[in-house]
Amino acid sequence: MRFDLITLNLVLAIAETRNITRAAEREHLALAAASKRLKDLETRLGVQLFERRARGVEPTEAGRSLVRHIRGLNASLHALENEVVEFSRGIKGHLRIAANAAAIAECLPADLARFAQEHPQIRISLEDLTSAEVQAAVADGRADVGVFAAPVSDARLRTWPYRAGELAVVLPHGHPLAAGEAGLSFEALLDYDIVGLPIGASVHELMLQRALERGRSLNARLQVRGFDAIAQLVDAGLGVALLPAAVAQRFARLFAIQVRPLDEPWAQRQYLLATREQAVLPTVVQRFVDALIPNDANQSPTIPSLT
Repeated sequence: MRFDLITLNLVLAIAETRNITRAAEREHLALAAASKRLKDLETRLGVQLFERRARGVEPTEAGRSLVRHIRGLNASLHALENEVVEFSRGIKGHLRIAANAAAIAECLPADLARFAQEHPQIRISLEDLTSAEVQAAVADGRADVGVFAAPVSDARLRTWPYRAGELAVVLPHGHPLAAGEAGLSFEALLDYDIVGLPIGASVHELMLQRALERGRSLNARLQVRGFDAIAQLVDAGLGVALLPAAVAQRFARLFAIQVRPLDEPWAQRQYLLATREQAVLPTVVQRFVDALIPNDANQSPTIPSLT
């Protein structure tokens, strides 16, 4: 079934104005032509898209569903137009990267800066997502490359080891566990409220799994997005947290918090670089993989220059 953009934009205008006459005017259509387009579309789809009421029209459930898809289509077309126009300005590619907060905070910025300097003709966009969301975004094609903390949960991905990270315990100043420099067990933290990232974040899922293995509950009382928010809540005495060690040490200079090592084998973490599983990667994506992963690890052929 084929759709034309004029009719789809008319449907969107009707949904937004709740009035066919105003929608027709907005889309520069005669009222009779607009009414016919709507009727023909409803006939083709076999559903009613709008309910006529005394004070205008209201989308049906089917109409609301179609409007969501039209908005998504318009957003994609807008992005397509912007990306194509960029070629006239010397831009020769667009790399969409999704990464979890820890990778962004610990290791990714320096690599992105180096890649951007070496490839100024490639536009880079970066989205901060949980590790689970990163994998879904890459597998579904909403991102070209993902960086996240292991493990891999989506079989549609091809992954490479990227960088290693380490988790540390963050405690309020004067907390009973804050004295000393030796590492703390995770078991010791389970007696206290935990401040952490939302469900889907790799650290949260890891803590939840380890707590269940011990037959304990995870008192995840406060869940926020952003390591700075976690540090401030710990500073306020609202709980303890696990943060990437490098990030925790930076925040220790800004907030009244204390950092101690986490004495667990799983405190050492592996960040992975991922793309969709495909025979040949797009040129821009392959260049990024080559830049971040040693050639003997990615085993990728040399690709032609972008210039």
